[in-house]
Amino acid sequence: MDVDAPTELIDPVVLMAFDGWNDAGDSASGLMAHLHEAWDVEVVAEIDPESYYDFQVNRPVVTTEDGVRTLSWPSARIAVASPPELGRHVILVSGTEPNMRWRSFVTEILQACEDLGAQIVVTLGALLADTPHTRPVPVTSSAMGKGIQERLGLEQPNYEGPTGILGVVQDACQQLDLPCVSFWAAVPHYVSQPPCPKASLALLGKVEDLLGRPLPLGELPEEARAWERGVNQLAAEDPEIADYVRELEESRDAADLPEASGDAIAREFERYLRRRDDQD
Repeated sequence: MDVDAPTELIDPVVLMAFDGWNDAGDSASGLMAHLHEAWDVEVVAEIDPESYYDFQVNRPVVTTEDGVRTLSWPSARIAVASPPELGRHVILVSGTEPNMRWRSFVTEILQACEDLGAQIVVTLGALLADTPHTRPVPVTSSAMGKGIQERLGLEQPNYEGPTGILGVVQDACQQLDLPCVSFWAAVPHYVSQPPCPKASLALLGKVEDLLGRPLPLGELPEEARAWERGVNQLAAEDPEIADYVRELEESRDAADLPEASGDAIAREFERYLRRRDDQD
């Protein structure tokens, strides 16, 4: 894969997400799409899909705009952004989870990121879970690499079982001694259909905490509120769902009571201060 970098990048951080198994409610890919719109990005490389995708599973899509028909193939793209609020470059890797040759796919992606000078890789994912839509979206954080674990106070992933392409990325980063942080949002399983902007917003908050600078919110907060209102209406029309949501709320509140009075409040206050300082 040829990489056409616009310039030598400054302390670049990689944000990576893929459609498919790793992306409940399109939460991670939704955040990537939001950042593509919020920042002035430049696509610098694209995977050749011929070697990695089964086109009977992930079919190319035909679209027509202004009378021009276009055929788009499933793929993965690497883009570069230079957000003024960060003072560093961001490498955005997004696309569709491949169907085959995962090791070669990840090797190609990470080689391109290293060619661009990547300092850290941040993978973004989402899974379905028993969590109520009325509470903050839980986000699990982990890291690969002893140095980054100690610096951020994170543990290595403790999940065991079948994995997606992000798990392969994490393993490859470990082999390359490239620091890797992972954020996974928990999407309520009873509203699994995409999009889930509330989960995208939760992932954005974790990326903000990692980078220590505010990121553009755009329409995400209003979209998250509209999503929650829609699910509230769904629950109001179905007593069984309403009862189930109340059970999840009680369980969540009991588990989160110590957290709600400590670290969570401190993190939200720190975010508020960063945004206030950025606006001054």
